[in-house]
Amino acid sequence: MKKVFNVLLALCVVGLLFICWRSIQDDIDFGKEVTMRENAVKARLLEIKAAQEEYKLQNPDGMYCDSLFKLVEFVRNGRIPKVIKEGVLSDEQMEKGLTEKRAAEIVNSGDAAAIAANGLENFRRDTTWVNLSDSLFGPGYIADSLRYIPFAAGDTFQLQAYTNLTRSGTIIYVMECCAPDTSFLKNMGRNGDRLIVNRAQLADDMGSYPGLKIGDLNNWNNNAGNWE
Repeated sequence: MKKVFNVLLALCVVGLLFICWRSIQDDIDFGKEVTMRENAVKARLLEIKAAQEEYKLQNPDGMYCDSLFKLVEFVRNGRIPKVIKEGVLSDEQMEKGLTEKRAAEIVNSGDAAAIAANGLENFRRDTTWVNLSDSLFGPGYIADSLRYIPFAAGDTFQLQAYTNLTRSGTIIYVMECCAPDTSFLKNMGRNGDRLIVNRAQLADDMGSYPGLKIGDLNNWNNNAGNWE
């Protein structure tokens, strides 16, 4: 009888150890899942940041895009300049007053005598326009994916762009793109629901955003992420 009791006791101990291990492992797995989702959202936000900064560069008004639909079209159909460089100016050439701009003008003029006189036979500066999507994100990038928050079952990012006037009278262009916790942490069970509530409470206490975002409409921060 004692042996039976000892066997049952040993089985109970093993069972408790397994339950403890499973609980700890579940917490670890949950943490890994949260981190994976956050990293995917951060990566997409940085892609939006890259697209927005290129949009601003090419926009004559210098403003950021205020619509995800327009930004997707810009990425899909846009072009970006690429300078092809061959050859460099020697110290002697620069001492004679030759600049990159002037050298390019001489070469592009096609004047063989001037090119030879300035030693620019192997000098070339050409600007070509290449596909924006390929240049920023690599071949095969799907521009439409820029709109959607990873793991959010179709939820899209929240994008805003404004023109702000500082107290000194300086005009600055700001943008903000957000992904709320309620979107990319959904469908993670009770632990996920509890995490969303806890994060919302913490954000409220700290006066911060309950989720991940880049940029800030009220304070220019070079479009940094709120996790940086």
